[in-house]
Amino acid sequence: MDKVLDYIAKETNGKNYKSYKFCIENIEVPRLEYEDKQDIIVKRIGETDRSLKKSKSLKSLASKIAGKDPLFKYFLDGSRRTYKVDDIAYQKKIYPVIAGQIGVGVCYRENKDSFKAVELHNPLVISLPAVANSDSNDELFFNDLLSGLNKQEILKKQNLKFEKILPYKFSSIKDNDKYEDRGVAKIQDEMIKHEKLTVKELVRQKKLNTGSYLIKDGSLEYEWDKTDLKNISSIKSNYASVVGVSKMFNPESLSSYNKNISRIIADLPEFHRTPAFMYETERIQDVKFAVWYLRIRKTVSPFDGVLKIEKILVWEKEEEDGLDSDEIDLISANIINERNPVCYGQDNRWAKHLYPIFLTEQYIKSKYLSDYHFINLF
Repeated sequence: MDKVLDYIAKETNGKNYKSYKFCIENIEVPRLEYEDKQDIIVKRIGETDRSLKKSKSLKSLASKIAGKDPLFKYFLDGSRRTYKVDDIAYQKKIYPVIAGQIGVGVCYRENKDSFKAVELHNPLVISLPAVANSDSNDELFFNDLLSGLNKQEILKKQNLKFEKILPYKFSSIKDNDKYEDRGVAKIQDEMIKHEKLTVKELVRQKKLNTGSYLIKDGSLEYEWDKTDLKNISSIKSNYASVVGVSKMFNPESLSSYNKNISRIIADLPEFHRTPAFMYETERIQDVKFAVWYLRIRKTVSPFDGVLKIEKILVWEKEEEDGLDSDEIDLISANIINERNPVCYGQDNRWAKHLYPIFLTEQYIKSKYLSDYHFINLF
């Protein structure tokens, strides 16, 4: 019985080498990757209270609202697991084949005794060099290839199918560029598409409102394509009740506005937040963000226990005056109350974890095929 790569090589006139297969995340040396981007332009203070110059304590407000109906009802996380599954030759050059499992899920907490999954997207995908297509229409070619692939016995017997074949650029690599990174980036982009579609669907179902916010694990600095940019006002309104919370952030990212920002973040007392800043980036036209930092735990390391919090400025008044400071305080106080119980001993990021996000992440990962199962499809 032919495996996945045997079929692809035959249909694309390539030669596959039965190379060593492995999960990329398990093999590569861990690198410090920040969730925020580095090309931001800080405009000014990003909240209505312009008098706030130092950090502000949210301890009293967090205690006051503890036990009341929490602001955050929905929790979204996205992840992907990528694999080098073969090498394949086209036009006298050899290219890696990258496959992936994507997981994007949402959990809903109705009350303190009810926490359940409400949305899950876990597609299987493959990233091939675009040169695998000898025709002119990439979309048509790879859709036909995908259709034939999903009819193969090895997938039908296990009731599995791949959702997309994602072609990556096959132009010559330069400096530290790698074809493997291009394939992984394609899978990462596909994961982000599923995150955006998930938020859109929750808004369509009227799940998100002023009393029912969503925490998205990670940054909201999405890349918007040309189609998105034509409807940017409508898209921004989808994020009126969405907050991005980043565990991994560059403490120097706002240094062009405040050269002492990393020291300010490191010295934040427990349950304090910084003033909010307004910024934008050339990559995301017509979108402004409010961003601030909040310490949810006192730790030995200077940046452990600190979260970067982002909110898209949706309305024209917000873009002019900044995000309402009372809303920032309410968001921050609710996030403080989400930190317990901790996941100490189960995750080395425990000091920055919000427990509902930790549970959502665990739920998504539980739905992955095992590495051994997935790799043996190829």
